[in-house]
Parts: sequence; C-alpha cells; structure tokens
Amino acid sequence: MKGEVIKSCCRMCGHGGCGVLVYVEDGRVVKIRGDPDHPISRGYVCCKCLASLELAYHPARLKHPLMRAGDRGSGRWRKVSWSEALDDIASRLKEIKERHGAESIAFLQGAERGFHHFLYRLANLLGTPNVATAGHICYVPRLAVSIITCGNLPLPDYEGGPKCVVVWGSNLLHSNADDRKAIQLLEALRRGAKLIVVDPRRTALTDRADLWLQLRPGTDAALALSMAHVIIAEGLYDRGFVEKHAHGFKEFAERVKDYAPEKVEGLTWVSAGLIREAARLYALSKPACIQWGVSIEHNLNATSTVHALLSLMAITGNLDVPGGNVLYSPPPVLPMSRFMLLDKLPESQRRKRLGADKYKLADMFQFVPPHALWRAILTGQPYPVKALLVFGSNPLISSEEALEAYEALRRLDFLVVVDLFMTPTAELADYVLPAATWLEYDYIADYWKRHGYVFAQRKVIDPPGECWPDHKIINELGRRLGFSEYFWDDVNQALDYILSPSGLTWERFKELGFLKGRLEYRKYEKAGFRTPTGKFELYSTVLKKLGYDPLPSYVEPPETPLSNPKLAEEYPLILMNGARFIAFFHSEHRSISSLRKLRPDPLLEVHPKTAEKLGLSDGGWAYVETPRGRVKMKVKVTDRVHPLCVHADHGWWFPEEGGPCYGWRRSNVNLLTSNKPPHDPCFGSTNVRVSLCRIRPAS
Repeated sequence: MKGEVIKSCCRMCGHGGCGVLVYVEDGRVVKIRGDPDHPISRGYVCCKCLASLELAYHPARLKHPLMRAGDRGSGRWRKVSWSEALDDIASRLKEIKERHGAESIAFLQGAERGFHHFLYRLANLLGTPNVATAGHICYVPRLAVSIITCGNLPLPDYEGGPKCVVVWGSNLLHSNADDRKAIQLLEALRRGAKLIVVDPRRTALTDRADLWLQLRPGTDAALALSMAHVIIAEGLYDRGFVEKHAHGFKEFAERVKDYAPEKVEGLTWVSAGLIREAARLYALSKPACIQWGVSIEHNLNATSTVHALLSLMAITGNLDVPGGNVLYSPPPVLPMSRFMLLDKLPESQRRKRLGADKYKLADMFQFVPPHALWRAILTGQPYPVKALLVFGSNPLISSEEALEAYEALRRLDFLVVVDLFMTPTAELADYVLPAATWLEYDYIADYWKRHGYVFAQRKVIDPPGECWPDHKIINELGRRLGFSEYFWDDVNQALDYILSPSGLTWERFKELGFLKGRLEYRKYEKAGFRTPTGKFELYSTVLKKLGYDPLPSYVEPPETPLSNPKLAEEYPLILMNGARFIAFFHSEHRSISSLRKLRPDPLLEVHPKTAEKLGLSDGGWAYVETPRGRVKMKVKVTDRVHPLCVHADHGWWFPEEGGPCYGWRRSNVNLLTSNKPPHDPCFGSTNVRVSLCRIRPAS
C-alpha cells in the first residue's frame, strides 16, 4: 500500500530491541526511522538499522535451499525445493538418531533472530541435550549467577534517577547491551549522574567519566573485590540491607580482606587511591547502578566477576531500588521455559549434555560451550557427535581457536547451516537454507529479555525468493520429525500461544506495539529473594551444593606476563579483542557497503610508544602472532590502548572475495585465541580477551 508506515522492531544486531517506523511504498521499503514512542530506544537507532534496506535487498542473499553437489568445501551446489531439503534432512536425522542416539545430533545457535526457544523446543522433543551457544562468554554467566544469588537479572534503572553510574566492561555508545540502550545512559548523565568507567581502552565514555579505571585485561574480579574491601572496611555498606536481606556477609567480608587496594593495584594497574575513590563514590552516591558488559565474561573469572559485581550492588543497598539495579517483573506472556518444553527431555538424556560433568551451571541453564562440542566431534568422547544444525552463527569466524572449529565441522557426517548469506561456515555444509531478515516476518521481540517488555516485530515485506524465517524452518522440520502435536500449521499461531496469558492474539498485540510488566521496587521486603535462603546470597548455597567456591575470588588468567613469564619473553604484549564497532555485529554486515565504508579493514590498535619501538606506522599492515597462529591487520596508532596492550578487531572475513574461502584465515583474530583450559569452572568461559602476542610489520 502506497505511503504505509509500519511500526516494528529492528533486529540488525541479532538481539534487537530498538523501535522503528518502516516506510513502505508499493510493497518496497523506502526508509526506516526511529520510533520516538518506543519506551526503550525513544526514537534513536544506529547505522546498522538504517542499513537494513541494503541487507534486505542485497543481491548476494541466499534465496533458495541449496544442497551440496561436490566435496565438502568445494563450492558446488544445486538448488532444491524446501520439501526436498526438509524431507531429506529429517530422514538423515532420524537415521543418525537410530544408529547413534539422539545425543549424537547437536544444534549451534548464534545471533538470536527470534528462534532460540523454537530451537530448544525441537532439541528437547528430539531428545538431544546438546544445544551449543556462545553463552559461556555472552550473557549467560550474568543471567545465571544473578538468578542463583538474587532470583533475576538486575538491570540499571536509569529512569529512577541514579546519582552515579558505573559502566563496567561495556560501551553502550557502540553496542547493544541486550536490555539497555545508549540513550537511557546518556539521559541519566545529562541529569547530573556521576560516571565511573572501568575499561582497559579509552572510549568516548571514558573521556567524559568522572573516574576512569584503566585496568589490566582480565582482572575485573580483583578490582571489584577490592572495591568491596574498601566499602566494608570503611563502613560504607548498607547495614540495614545486609543484616536483614543478605546471606553470608561475614564470610564475604572475610574473603575481601585479601583484596586491599595496595595489594590489588599491582594486579590491576589501577592505583590504590583510585580504587578507594571509585569505591567511595559508588557507595556514597545514593542511588547508584552498575551497567556491565559482555567483556567481564571473557575469562576464567566470569562467575566470580559477576558474583562480585552483584555483591557490590547488594552491600551498598542499590539492589531493587529506584535508580539502582532493579529486578524487573516480566510482562504477561508464556514463560519461555514452558515454550521450550524442558520437561520433554528425559533425565537420562539431560545427563549426557556435553560438558555437564565439568560445567554444572552451564548444564543447569541448558547450554553447551562450543569447545566441548568440538572436542566431542574430534575425539568421539564421551560419545560421537555426527550431525550439527547451525542457526545464525558463523563459527569459523566467531568461535575461539577457529582452526579446531574448522576441523570439527569437516569431520561431521551431516551439517546444515541456516543463514542470510553464504559464509565460510556455510561452505562446509551439506545443506544451506536461506533465512529471512527482520523486515520479512512477524515475531515477538525481546521475549527472552529481563527488562519487563515484549515488542511487536511486524512483517513489512515479503522475503525474496524462497527465504523463510528461522523459526518457520524449525517448525516445519519439527513436523517432519514426527512432532506435529507440538508445532503449528501456521507459525504465527505460536505467537498467539506465547501471548495467551495476556488474553491477546498476535493481531491485537501488533496494533498495541508492546506489553509491559508491573514495576515494583523492594520486592524482597515482602517476599524475600527467590533463592534457597530467601536472601541475597553473598555466600552462594547453590555454588556450594554444586561443589564450587561459594564466594567470589580472583584467579590469574593462564596467558599473562604474571602467570607465564617465560612465554611473555617471546610474546610480550597483551592481546585484547572483541570491543564492539557500531557498524558490525560480530561477523555480520561486512557485505553491506555503507557499513563497510565505516571500517573497510580490520584494525589493530597500538599505542604510539609501542608502534615506534616496533617500527609500525599508522595505516601500515602488521602481523599479529600468538602461539596458535598469525593474522594480518591494519595498524591504527592510538593512545586508546595501554603501551603493553594491543586491541584487534574481531569478526573479520571478506565476503567480496567469494567462496569457498572468503579470506577467512587472513585477519580472523579467533585463529589466535585459545579455547583450552583452564576455563571458568562453572560455565567453561574461555580466556578469549587475554592472550599474549607479538607484532611485526607485514611485508
């Protein structure tokens, strides 16, 4: 219809959440703008959203199901119908299940385009416990440790008027922090909130911070525990909350005695005076909140770092209060756990989950660290994994120690990849299935988030060719596998099912735009916390029961100048990677010309003193080496990094070079990272941001 404007929800960074107005003329999207009425993004969108038209109408998009027509990785394909593809995939999976057991079939998911609860639904019905995700280094440690210590994920209440905001391992100006957006933080700062930023790199946020704590990469847990030491030693904690609502304060206070600022400054590179100043500012500015980011989960201290930061919120009385970190109530929709049919997975199968014997919190939250999957494929232990279905992921680029992922994918008997474009990973598949963009299907956005909302993501155009939404692919595959009772004739009927507790249908909900849960502060005063003790657990009874340390602590990562001085002689610099660039989302969007112009090459940030010492020039190229390999990157000389650290862009491949390789080995920093032990004991989190490296000019 000419001139139609449709409200929807952008999903260009996978997790989505920004409200948009989509302008459609004669069945074609002509413009996208931010929706000023959206309660979270408030009319603001980023360059990725504005480039959605380029994505939707990109000539290189996959448009038809493809079946491999030559050797794996040969680049030869033949077009097949959906019926032919899904019938054969279902037949192959049934055969593998019958011969090797359901656990020999695994799923791998990445960017969440609204399908992961469908994926778990199918996996649980099929009988496989093996759904691998990047959750070990992305969001799940924060979610899981929050749930076992206080019952839910505490989020910054920017609307509640914080007097101080601590941004820890996050850069909202360039990244989507799942539940919160940059505009909310910026508005709090405009209202006068003090800003503390904890980040090894200088950013736009550190430039405007009242205090910048430029810590050594990987030492977040030590810094957080040192701040707790100051708060307790100086009597700055909230005695009323601690006495009535905290469990294990005595043990926690004893633990943090080991983290005096004068001791910790040598570990963290943050001076004792600055640690004390930051602790006092956070504790005495009532209310205060902490905005954390994914980087705190990128080493073996993931559980302890999250636990320590949660403990800071609790002992200062900043938990579930206006302007603090709030435990939001969900909107009236079906609990995701019910949709996922967790009860359909037999206990005998659950016990077979890869990594469950080691990473017990990962097991509790139903995911497999990818490195546990790769090892099972390559070694056949504890049992063989024969088939893998990949949705929204490009593990050759996004998985640590990428060559191991490559060897594992090649070893599989059967590989299916669902994506928008052909990728280095998809080139190894037996079937490649074409996915739809967010503009091309209806869905309930933010269903999995903890900020108290769900939003209507509305279809505005038809997908090109034969593209299907991921959840429709899963729905139709589930029906062919014999589970028609649990799937739908029309996939939009699933949206009615999710909305059923609200009394709304999808047709009614998409006109409303969103549902919101009831906001209530200090819920613990009436009902306590949803933990075994009914209190906030500084001393975690769940971790204790699972055989882990019930208190947070700090362990030096395995590849640093302190833990491995001999290796540091050969590889003297600390390699960081993973900081977000606003135009990309991990390995996505490098084929979109307007976004690629913003960052045409993979950059290596090097301090001016280091560049001069090594003979590196700004704009020149350099080799970066670790014990695992070498990549080539373009040098950016900048004081954004410490002289002993460098930062490498992640997610790089070169779609313009074509398949089957796409230059995926040239500048892929995950050829340099390690997935080897020691890991975080609870989740299997790897030390992906803390590696030793050396650099030399590239010829």
